[in-house]
Amino acid sequence: METDYLIVGSGMTGATLARRLRDAGKEVLVVERRDHCGGNVFDHLHESGVRIHTYGPHLFRTSSEQIWRYVNRFAGFYDYHHAVVTYVDGRYEDWPVQAEYIRRAVGENWRPDFTGEPSNFEEACLGMMPRAVYERFVKGYTEKQWGKACVELAPSLAGRFEVRRDGDRRLKQSTYQGLPRDGYAAFMTRMLDGIPLLLGFDFLKDRTAVKTRRTVYTGSIDEFFGFDLGRLVYRGQRREHRYFPEIEWGLPGAVVNYPVPEHGPHIRTIEWKRMLPPGAAAKLAGTVLTTETPYSPSDPNGYEYPFPDAANQALYRCYAERAGELGDVIFCGRLGEYRYLDMDQAIGRAMRLADRLIAADA
Repeated sequence: METDYLIVGSGMTGATLARRLRDAGKEVLVVERRDHCGGNVFDHLHESGVRIHTYGPHLFRTSSEQIWRYVNRFAGFYDYHHAVVTYVDGRYEDWPVQAEYIRRAVGENWRPDFTGEPSNFEEACLGMMPRAVYERFVKGYTEKQWGKACVELAPSLAGRFEVRRDGDRRLKQSTYQGLPRDGYAAFMTRMLDGIPLLLGFDFLKDRTAVKTRRTVYTGSIDEFFGFDLGRLVYRGQRREHRYFPEIEWGLPGAVVNYPVPEHGPHIRTIEWKRMLPPGAAAKLAGTVLTTETPYSPSDPNGYEYPFPDAANQALYRCYAERAGELGDVIFCGRLGEYRYLDMDQAIGRAMRLADRLIAADA
């Protein structure tokens, strides 16, 4: 087999690159280790008719008009603004933490419990909220999620949330928010329409099967090098799906967080019916609830979240230095760059990379 560009991985980064390069007239081949395209951006229908995101909730949001126009090439999106509640003190409270809750819990004249430049995640959180609120909402959830004390995690991790001061219950405030009407599996299939795709193909077991000018690798960078400098740490989720045929609604919202360790090792429960298009839930009997429990996978197919600490960043930089010496292989995406990327960020970065490659070929 021969091609101009070999794209390893058919997730959001790989599919966007493939589409952009193919639209520019390049010969492209995509190979995927799994038996479906889309990587973790995939879903399936439960026997009840409820659509489940196979690898956890994927909530599309962006403030980029360009990216919003791009994704609407491949799917019609229905409006969906994700809202989360947290179970604390025997009640369901909004997440992100509302300033109203802090006033109710600790008083009107509250102040953050840390000032200055934070050196870890805990200090970064205490720079936003009182310690009592941090310990109720954040500390237990985060330590269950990552399996480490908050003081061992990077302060940048706290940049993913805020104290909400305006009463907006949406998880994110992006301009455009929605879900693909026919689901993510159909969305990703349409993005790759007309592009050769080999499923069940493990590139790392047969690196010479395809002759190509350039390989774009979106898998885990440490696995590419055989883990010979050591393994980067990732976290994933074990998901337990339960169907309740006699219950119309099981939760007060689409997602309930459980930050208290005494409530169990799981961090959240998802009710998928609440994420369906308007009117669709009323046509279905029962409900499906999914409980997510964090773990540290050894199988790269289970990798979901790069680990936010200094030791793993240092190890990644060692791998990245070696990767930079390979002139015909480009590493990108959440696993290739060992960084957390929302879907719109992955698309934007892939677009820019594709444009650079196209310009270099001109």
